[in-house]
Amino acid sequence: MKKDSEVQLYMRERRKGHTQELAAAKAGMSERTARKYEKKKALPSQLKQPPTHRTRANPFGEDWGWVVEQLERDPALQGTTLFALLTEKQPGRYQATQVRTLQRHIANWRALCGPEKEVMFPQVHEPGGQAQSDFTHLADLLITVGGQPFEHLLYHLILTYSNVEAVSICQSETFEALAEGLEAALWQIGGVPKEHRTDHLSAAIKRLDKEGREAFTDNYLALMNHYGMQPSWNNVGVAHENGDVEQSHFRFKQALDQALRVRGSRDFVDQTSYGRFLAELVRKRNLTRSVRFEVERKLLSPLPAKPLKPCRELRVMVSRFSTIQVLANTYSVPSRLIGTTLTVRVHSLTLELYVGSSHALSLPRLLGQQQKLINYRHLIWSLVRKPGAFAAYRYREELFPGLVFRQLYDRLQDSQTGRADREYLRILHLAATLGESEVGVAVGLLLEAGRVPTFELVRELVQPEQQPQLREALKLNPLAPHLQLALYDRLLSSPVDAANSRPLPQSITPELKCANE
Repeated sequence: MKKDSEVQLYMRERRKGHTQELAAAKAGMSERTARKYEKKKALPSQLKQPPTHRTRANPFGEDWGWVVEQLERDPALQGTTLFALLTEKQPGRYQATQVRTLQRHIANWRALCGPEKEVMFPQVHEPGGQAQSDFTHLADLLITVGGQPFEHLLYHLILTYSNVEAVSICQSETFEALAEGLEAALWQIGGVPKEHRTDHLSAAIKRLDKEGREAFTDNYLALMNHYGMQPSWNNVGVAHENGDVEQSHFRFKQALDQALRVRGSRDFVDQTSYGRFLAELVRKRNLTRSVRFEVERKLLSPLPAKPLKPCRELRVMVSRFSTIQVLANTYSVPSRLIGTTLTVRVHSLTLELYVGSSHALSLPRLLGQQQKLINYRHLIWSLVRKPGAFAAYRYREELFPGLVFRQLYDRLQDSQTGRADREYLRILHLAATLGESEVGVAVGLLLEAGRVPTFELVRELVQPEQQPQLREALKLNPLAPHLQLALYDRLLSSPVDAANSRPLPQSITPELKCANE
């Protein structure tokens, strides 16, 4: 079949007065073909008609009515599912290679006779008009901190016009995490958009009645009023109404995964270094949006005079057990606070405890409910004086700060029946007074040497002036056949904390101090 360009060339030559034979020769076609197009006065593309009949029989013709019946009943049925049902219904009639043919027939049926699909309407975003935010999980990226899995979320905010973004680390979808993340993002961006849209978050929206009517929470409205933003939310189950930030979640996690691969490790020393890594990634991504952001920044409202620093404030009394209850979780506090009423400011990651207007203590916030955070340093002084309370103490398992202390207790129980609790508590008090890591190293050495780590031995081992005598005693003791003397000598000549790879203190007071702190 000839091309339109060839026929057009032939027509031009004929208009110049050339004969049909000469014009056809110049256009590269036979005289007969030229006469056909000249007679019909049409180009090849205009003469081509779509086929109105099948060139081959439909192999599913006998069962097509059944297939359509199934699709009308449930349009979400897939071609592979229906093909598997057909092969069961008609054994031997269809070959496995025909599944693609059935899928094409079903696609054509859906296009011509299938149900209507939801239409997405592209939006025109005005500079400075809207910010969208939501939480996103990062469990699939397998990030670790200090070698331990770091379970966390990111609060993610974007400006819909320029796509400039900001993120912050959080532990759960609480109002505190939402408020702190939003405030940090606005101050990082340097301005305030007119509207803030969220997903259907319980941190910002409360249910009013059984009919499903809802409203923003008072705390969230106060936050919006402070920054002069109009709040809005997308409808339940309609994530695309918050689509800009949803798509940004996907793109940001892709970029984070690639940055981690370039880094060569997904482990970070601490949460601070991980936060710096995220901030640098966000900075680099925002550089690519600088042109549109320059337009948007001029239309952002100014920030208020100072941050709101939102938090939930509670009043709790310290029980006689030296614990407090905050949002259905139990925390230990120094025993000197027993009977004191504390003001607790609940943030997304921490609890700040105040006596009056004076800051007393900071604690990491627990997730969920019925959790407990017991610090042995808050309780050990009283337990040393009341060792009988240890056996049935409700939070006894929290008083083993590491595996070596659990091994120590088990060894004491095997060798000092009736005195294990007292001896263990005295060593734990020593850890609170002189240093947990130093005591842990001493206990580990004694266990390795086959010795029972008594209070006296452990205390002498962490006091440098007593180490030479203890070293000689361990060398000569036949009960320590498996002691690695080279490792022990190395420790004595250059004291190192095996757990944290840092020098041990060169002078530690032998006196036991009050461990209430």
